[in-house]
Amino acid sequence: MLNRIIVLVVLLPTFLFAQHTIKGIFSPAKDYNVALLYKAMPTISEYITNAEIKEDGSFQFQLDSTAAKGMYKLVYAVPQEDYNFDIIYNGKEDIVLTFNSETGVKFTSSSENKLLASYTNSMSMVTQSIGNYYRQQSKDTTALKAIFKTQRDTQLSFEKAAKGTIALQFIKANKPYIPKKYENVKTYIKNLEAHYFDYVDFNNITLQSSSFLEERMLNYVFGMTSETLDEEANYKKNIDVFYGAMKTAPNKIKRILLLDLWQQLADLGNESVANYISETYLIDVALALNDQQLVKDLLLFKRVSLGEKAPDFSIEIEKDNKKITKNLSALNTAENYIVLFWNSTCSHCLDEVPRLDAFVKSQDKGKTQVIAIGLEDNDKLWKNRILKLPNFIHVLGLGKWENDIGNDYGVTATPTYFILDKEKHIIAKPEDLEAVKAFFEE
Repeated sequence: MLNRIIVLVVLLPTFLFAQHTIKGIFSPAKDYNVALLYKAMPTISEYITNAEIKEDGSFQFQLDSTAAKGMYKLVYAVPQEDYNFDIIYNGKEDIVLTFNSETGVKFTSSSENKLLASYTNSMSMVTQSIGNYYRQQSKDTTALKAIFKTQRDTQLSFEKAAKGTIALQFIKANKPYIPKKYENVKTYIKNLEAHYFDYVDFNNITLQSSSFLEERMLNYVFGMTSETLDEEANYKKNIDVFYGAMKTAPNKIKRILLLDLWQQLADLGNESVANYISETYLIDVALALNDQQLVKDLLLFKRVSLGEKAPDFSIEIEKDNKKITKNLSALNTAENYIVLFWNSTCSHCLDEVPRLDAFVKSQDKGKTQVIAIGLEDNDKLWKNRILKLPNFIHVLGLGKWENDIGNDYGVTATPTYFILDKEKHIIAKPEDLEAVKAFFEE
């Protein structure tokens, strides 16, 4: 009897805490080291555990009985926000998956995840059939009606199969516009666009905790095109529609989605549309949340966007053997200006700046003037370095990363370049010296 009690005492922690596992295989295995598991929630993700990815690509997470059902994120590389995928955990089953960098995630064991994947694949096949029908310009209206019926039946069958599951929320939210009668391609696309968000509940906590809302947003903004609008106008129209669809969502969710969309467009170099998002929607959301840092960052981005007047600052120049102070905006010495932020101890700067000097000297006189702002802790080295660069207009930016001029331009690294036209509008922001040369050699 005593032995049985000892065995129960030993096993009891296992029964209490060990419940289910999430395991799988990554390939190619050599590309991965560690997998991280997070419990996903609408505005934050809570770290749960990590697992080593072994030489054969295998990994395993052990979930205890306290693991809440819902959405989880598996992170497999950095940056974490880019390299992760969603997992549904219902608290009832083990999950087995494979992941390949080319084909993505595939669930080999887990009824809910497999059901959702099957739904996605099935609906994708029907959508492909619709596209093929219209591309072939077929006149067989009966065939198209049959495809729409298949789409309707497929949606209903999966909704029934998913009853009582977490997966049902995604299946319902993904329900597409399905015509009840024949529609030509123009009418179909118009209706597809008009009803794109009909079944998306932006207040649904499960959807908020997944990548679904973000993917839906991006697919709409970048996927819906108009024959009558240019790219910029088309993006703005789509953004307006998207915002209208989520207008009842909490501000924290609006912030997450709008900031992600803003970042996507900023990364693409589409500063005009990025600024449209901030000026029309995102700044107001940030103010409502009292997120002063975000407001500051958005305004800074706008201030140094292409086409904007460069932030002004005072400079000291020599005229008639006298030093006079002028503002950047008042300079009238060249067709173009290069505002350069550098540092006298920065190795990249010490490599690029002399070559920049040589390049500017090779241009016609009066074509380009360099205004070099040295972001420095003190002036000792800087004074000696600038003696070798007499053709530049030099400005000492004491305080280094806390310098007002550098902060006005949002400078976080040296060297940083801004190219201005004669009126001091920002016309280019080259990443390095080669990009500076390419701009002038076009």
